Amino acid sequence: MSAEAKKSIFIGIDTSCYTSSATCVCVDGIIRDGRRMLDVPAGERGLRQSDAVFQHTRNLTELVPQMLETIEPDSVAAIGVSVCPSGRENSYMPVFLVGKLVAETLGASLKVPVYSFTHQQGHIRAALHKNEDILSKPFLAFHLSGGTSELLGVDTALNAERIGGSTDINAGQLVDRIGVKLGLGFPAGKALERLARGASARGVLLKSSVKGLEFSLSGAETKALQAIEAGDSAESIAFSVYDVIARTLAKVVKNAAESDKYAFWPFVFAGGVASSELLRGLLLSRIDAEKTCIRFAQPALSSDNAVGVAYLAMDRYLNRFSK
Repeated sequence: MSAEAKKSIFIGIDTSCYTSSATCVCVDGIIRDGRRMLDVPAGERGLRQSDAVFQHTRNLTELVPQMLETIEPDSVAAIGVSVCPSGRENSYMPVFLVGKLVAETLGASLKVPVYSFTHQQGHIRAALHKNEDILSKPFLAFHLSGGTSELLGVDTALNAERIGGSTDINAGQLVDRIGVKLGLGFPAGKALERLARGASARGVLLKSSVKGLEFSLSGAETKALQAIEAGDSAESIAFSVYDVIARTLAKVVKNAAESDKYAFWPFVFAGGVASSELLRGLLLSRIDAEKTCIRFAQPALSSDNAVGVAYLAMDRYLNRFSK
């Protein structure tokens, strides 16, 4: 067997605002999904980029060697790395330079190609793990996180174009801001969902604001903060946050599905917010599944990870779609 034939493993590196990731995959599946959350001080709602860069540097010095211990270096065919948040012009964050440096250094050492992708493309590709049939046609993708809440038109090369989304705060910001105000840690998603599941009644109802494929969540935030100040049940407020996000997304899905351009396009949900089982249930209860194809990322692959960029490297190397 030639040396080239033995090359069957693909590495992915991602350094987002809150997670360091070093992953390797092959055509048969995920070999190792190594991640480490960045430490956010109690009471804070984020990190300075300089602090995140330091933590990524420290984390990857452990994650990358651990990953390499599980594989034969000679079997690596290519490396994928996220180098910016999205494909929009001037999309940039310093945190991604850490992953880029590590990937290019590793690529030079192993003498394999390094392919650059956006963090957003990585999220979308991770959501398509076990949903690969979607790759053969254009689709719509919701990228829902603390950094973005966008509806994207995605072609078969996984190029993503924003066609809708939030006009103010993101779904993840709503979750985190209300969660932190309720005394939960950051990021607040998992704790807020647990709180929401304890709601005995709907209670607070937050208004959903949708116009076409665009939506606004700032009004819901204001009302939720007022409910906290008024002493309303924390469980009811938490439930209302997920309820308003679900009602908002359901309206956008309906509007897109009824449009001339996007009728019959499947929808894929990616990003950390989309990992919520509560949100998924509330959303699906408002959508006609027989008329609209809805796919979710596996919960473990919804949050920030390098699995998507590893698969993108494999797709590019194997010429599964055009550049």
